[in-house]
Amino acid sequence: MSAEFSPYGQSVPPSAGGSQATLQGGSPYLRADPNLPKESLTSIPREFAPLLPAPATYNSSPLGKEGGYGESVRSPKRPFYKTLWFWIIVVVLVAVAVVLPVYFVVIKPKHHNGSSSNNSSSGASSNSSEAAGTPQPQARLVIGGDGSTVTKEDGTTFVYNNSFGGYWASNPSNPFDNSARANSWTPPLNESWRWGTDRIFGVNLGGLFVPEPFIVPALFEANPGAVDEWTLSTILASKGQLQEVMEHHYDTFITEEDIAQIAGAGLNWIRVPIPFWAIETWSDVGVDAQGQKVAEPFLARVCWKYILRLIGWARKYGLRVLLDLHTIPGSQNGYNHSGKLGSLNWLNGPMGIANAERSLDYIRTIVEFISQPEYKDVVQMFGILNEPFLPTIGRAPIESFYLQVYEMVREITGTGEGNGPIISFHDGFDALKNWAGFLPGADRIALDEHPYFAFNGQANREPVNITADGSDGTLMGGKWPKQACSAWSGAMNNSRKDFGITVAGEFSNAINDCGLWVVGVNVQAHYGDDCGYWQDASQWSDANKQGLLNFALASMDALGDFFFWTWKIGESTTTNTVQAPLWSYKLGLEGGWMPKDPRAAAGTCQKFGVAPQPFDGPFQPWQTGGAGAGTIAPEATASIAPWPPTLAVAHVPTPSASLLPQYTSTGTPVTLPPQTLAPTASVTPTVSAGNGWFDAKDTAPAVGPISACAYPNAWDAIGAQIPLSGCLPGPTAAA
Repeated sequence: MSAEFSPYGQSVPPSAGGSQATLQGGSPYLRADPNLPKESLTSIPREFAPLLPAPATYNSSPLGKEGGYGESVRSPKRPFYKTLWFWIIVVVLVAVAVVLPVYFVVIKPKHHNGSSSNNSSSGASSNSSEAAGTPQPQARLVIGGDGSTVTKEDGTTFVYNNSFGGYWASNPSNPFDNSARANSWTPPLNESWRWGTDRIFGVNLGGLFVPEPFIVPALFEANPGAVDEWTLSTILASKGQLQEVMEHHYDTFITEEDIAQIAGAGLNWIRVPIPFWAIETWSDVGVDAQGQKVAEPFLARVCWKYILRLIGWARKYGLRVLLDLHTIPGSQNGYNHSGKLGSLNWLNGPMGIANAERSLDYIRTIVEFISQPEYKDVVQMFGILNEPFLPTIGRAPIESFYLQVYEMVREITGTGEGNGPIISFHDGFDALKNWAGFLPGADRIALDEHPYFAFNGQANREPVNITADGSDGTLMGGKWPKQACSAWSGAMNNSRKDFGITVAGEFSNAINDCGLWVVGVNVQAHYGDDCGYWQDASQWSDANKQGLLNFALASMDALGDFFFWTWKIGESTTTNTVQAPLWSYKLGLEGGWMPKDPRAAAGTCQKFGVAPQPFDGPFQPWQTGGAGAGTIAPEATASIAPWPPTLAVAHVPTPSASLLPQYTSTGTPVTLPPQTLAPTASVTPTVSAGNGWFDAKDTAPAVGPISACAYPNAWDAIGAQIPLSGCLPGPTAAA
């Protein structure tokens, strides 16, 4: 989420308005059928939904029609048990009672087009039982639909509510079973996602592993002076509370019930921001202006086990995961959610190259883990860096980095569908059209856009509780729904045509920047000092809620594939209420300003007078891992600066560019630990958890400091003196 380090004064603000504001657009994928009943465009569109594939294209739910809801049967005129049909049904039921357990326990659910083997992800134990000719007695796949009771690890229970045909799946013998399905219009995890047909209805889990002041205000209210995770960690460590407080937050802020509720809300993906300190931190990142050694204060390696737990919950409820690397050494944008508020030191300034070299190691470590067969069908997309600020960094260094990442990742995973994740590149707050034609032929890359009106530097005081522009006079929303459609849908669909897979990794209901600490701790909102109404949803009128609902539906329709920011906003300790309600999907569901069914967004833009500019698809085969994937013509990369792009780094005097400090490749790469599969009294897992490193041939060393180099502070090096010697790797450089 783009807040803090306010770059509004720069030439390109971090918003989707800017150069895209005049673009027109509408329903993103398919043109809504004008002959459909009018009410089908706003009601739950089970049988109408013009943008949706027919649920029948996927394998039938093991729970029956729409997750277990059957049709009523009229009573016969004579006793049914005396009819032939009765005995036929008896025979069928007996057969089903025998076949279903064998199917779900012994027969591995098959990938519907054979492009992904699934390996142990959905049935290593079942394969072994097939080979032996007898089923494993311990293997038991438990599936539950709407109204079923879920028992959590601690023994407590809750009721699973999913009226959309979704079902959860749990297999204690194979925790990597991918049988679950979020809803009837989404393929189960053991079937392929069909890009250009299936649509991402997603939500972020912001604030969980990268706490932000406006998302978890209680953490910051309890620690005055904290404005980002750097200062929060420093203060907590001074109290001796760093691990206790942060681990409690990781453990409780998002629960298994939240993940079940996300599936029950008709969503099918989650975007999970994670920090690089899930892997490691460095105790020496250079010296500050006073000559003191600087250590990174973050809690290292602790959140990883909770990330694994979350991925397990996503698997259980059939949700696909976009894992997003939200922080990076030195900060890629100076925002509070990059780790440290203020200075931007990634591919910028004296330590720009060194920080980028280090970040490549962390991207590599994550890719090695999530490309394992146990995880690749759940974590299907990897955002390699959140919101690098291109207006400061420049296009040349970012393009060079993106190409370097692409080549590194595909060297690890191989090319083609099912081989590692889709690689997601953020647009850097540049117009989507400026990325058209980037790396043509590249295997499965995606472009990530974060459109927000809240951060356009304007007050945005226009109301939402009045008649919507362009509507028939019965809809609320003011200018906002039409503005979302006009600004975003054309740009998104053109990008799908000209670049390839394009998603909105973040958007929200925030028409303004009101909300406790949305812009930053104790920072004045552009809206003004009278944000009280927008911070207290209990004051909102029905008209206000309807206007926000229409804005949400218009945004979803315009964006096509989206992740709302964010699922949950924590309560403030001063009011015991959510003080940034425009940003909470969960609260919006409860309050009525978020749709109960995201499919209801289909065709919304037409209602506000914005003609559709649909993406007619499909994507070109190479864009989704098909024929030609991975073949990039040499001329497509000829203009991209070679790695490392020392001569393109900003805020470095040209004569000094060749002396920019670097690290040396003499270290040992970090391998993330896999899930521990502990046996219980009744069940012993029969599958491998992997070893955390997919590509055994990837044995290159990691980077580390050169011992002879007097590095400036890697997190605050803008304007620092560049060392004249001892900081370049070479035969004599040692860590």
